[in-house]
Amino acid sequence: MNKIGFIGTGAMGSAMIKGIIKAEIVTPSDIFVYDVDKQKLNLLCRETGINAAADSIEVVKACDYTVLAVKPNIVKKVLSEIKDVFSYDKVFISIAAGIPLKTYKGILGESRKVIRALPNTPAIIGEGMTLISFDGCVKDDDINNAVSILGALGKVECMEERLMSEVVALTSSSPAYIFMLIEAMADAAVLSGIPRQTAYRLASQAVAGSAKMVAETGKHPGELKDQVCSPAGTTIEAVAALEMNGFRNSVIQAMNECTKRARELGNIYG
Repeated sequence: MNKIGFIGTGAMGSAMIKGIIKAEIVTPSDIFVYDVDKQKLNLLCRETGINAAADSIEVVKACDYTVLAVKPNIVKKVLSEIKDVFSYDKVFISIAAGIPLKTYKGILGESRKVIRALPNTPAIIGEGMTLISFDGCVKDDDINNAVSILGALGKVECMEERLMSEVVALTSSSPAYIFMLIEAMADAAVLSGIPRQTAYRLASQAVAGSAKMVAETGKHPGELKDQVCSPAGTTIEAVAALEMNGFRNSVIQAMNECTKRARELGNIYG
């Protein structure tokens, strides 16, 4: 991997740049960045030692891999600007939500190498879950390098493009549900007399630890839940109350609505 470019330096783009530098995937001098907000761009360049580009065309010309980190509504404008300089040997990685591969290839060219990526907000602290999809134009080396770049945000997995809208509810949007769960747990704790900041700290660690148990033990979540529920104990009372109030069904219905909206957005941008 030689040079990496970024078009857009928002929260996710900046997190990727800092993660790439920290992981020493390339040196700061091998990163070229453009953003319409010159003040923000110059500040990031001073902070990290990366190169500021005059425009998106300069980024693409200079780099082997270009990451598009802009809002979906300006993606087509950027693609139109760079299409004449995006050659077949370059790789384009977009983290814009909802836009299918056919949109990128329809403007850049059917033979061009395009990878669609779907990160989530924990990526900002290096604990993200990013899904990527691509077609046969993208070679194994390109995929491995893309995984290295996006790995600066956390974990990366490949996903069939037909499931990219379906997985939004599970990864991209799910941090919001978890934040709501932590907030509700803290509210209950405050009601019991526990200081709020202590409640947030304890609730967030309980959620983080529980998630890590699922990931690292390989046990079914139901089995882990059963291990906490002693006969006639406190936990089973809480579980019974959650079931009575439709906890699981609420989560399933919320994710179904999220998926429905993701499909709609995919159709709009497509």
